Amino acid sequence: MIERFVRAVKGKGLSVVLPEGQDKRIIAAARKLLDEGIAKPIVLGKAERVEAAAEQAGTQLADITIIDPAESEWLETYSKAYAQHRNMDVSIARRMVKRPLYYAGMMTAAGDADTMVAGVATPTAMVIQAGVLTVGLAEGIKTPSSFFLMVVPDFQGEKDKPFIYADCAVNIDPTASQLADIAIASQSSASKLLDDDPRVAMLSFSTRGSASHEHVDKVTKALQIVRQKVPEAMVDGEFQADSAIVPRVAAKKVKDESPVAGRANVLVFPDLDAGNIAYKLTQYMAGAAAIGPFLQGFAKPSSDLSRGASVDDVVAASAICLAQT
Repeated sequence: MIERFVRAVKGKGLSVVLPEGQDKRIIAAARKLLDEGIAKPIVLGKAERVEAAAEQAGTQLADITIIDPAESEWLETYSKAYAQHRNMDVSIARRMVKRPLYYAGMMTAAGDADTMVAGVATPTAMVIQAGVLTVGLAEGIKTPSSFFLMVVPDFQGEKDKPFIYADCAVNIDPTASQLADIAIASQSSASKLLDDDPRVAMLSFSTRGSASHEHVDKVTKALQIVRQKVPEAMVDGEFQADSAIVPRVAAKKVKDESPVAGRANVLVFPDLDAGNIAYKLTQYMAGAAAIGPFLQGFAKPSSDLSRGASVDDVVAASAICLAQT
């Protein structure tokens, strides 16, 4: 699956900005991205810290673009744009944009980089905050969220079946409106990454009114909002997980016509408990690959890496983000 995305972006001259240039994994990933023609890496950080990281990684910096935000010729341009966008004094904006994470976001917002990949040395909340304040959210979306690309090795006779799981990393207890945003963003992510049309299931412990509870009501209300905002989307619910992905179960539990029941490839969980537990169970009990988390709902794609991410994880995240551009 990852190789497919690598092939899709290879040789297109796309660029990825990596704001954590002090980390040796970032330098090694930048080297691999450049040498294999996957993308043009732009590494941010003070020269001496980037050089030290390269030495730790045992790699060379030749032909890798390195920018110190505090010394950049574009600092004033980005600072003025940030100040205008946030309605603040340029001097305050400059202090923000000097930070690599914010500089990376402004590069992406300006189109000087195609995507931003961060998180190996930065908490998720900070990556999201910088993304919201620089890249901004997609039109009609008010809630940033995340998804995992799950690849199940053998699903009902189908090899390497991909699913989008959301939200598994960001929103703890989303409201109906926030859950709708998650579903809409997930549908958009799936449309760019999956070969099949997105079929979005709004999950619950109830299938079509089989149980009554305010938690169920939240899911059904979210479904209504999605249908109002994106009437062309194939989204349905509320479904228990088996009703969403197993045709024979859906045939018993869902009596009316549904484009999603039994055929869902995008699973939207009602809260972070459900999403986080589900993706880890799928990963370890089904032997699935859990690729991500990726941020979604932003005007441009970006990734929040795990702080335990490997060099290959950084490369894979870059390729998948670029595949969404």
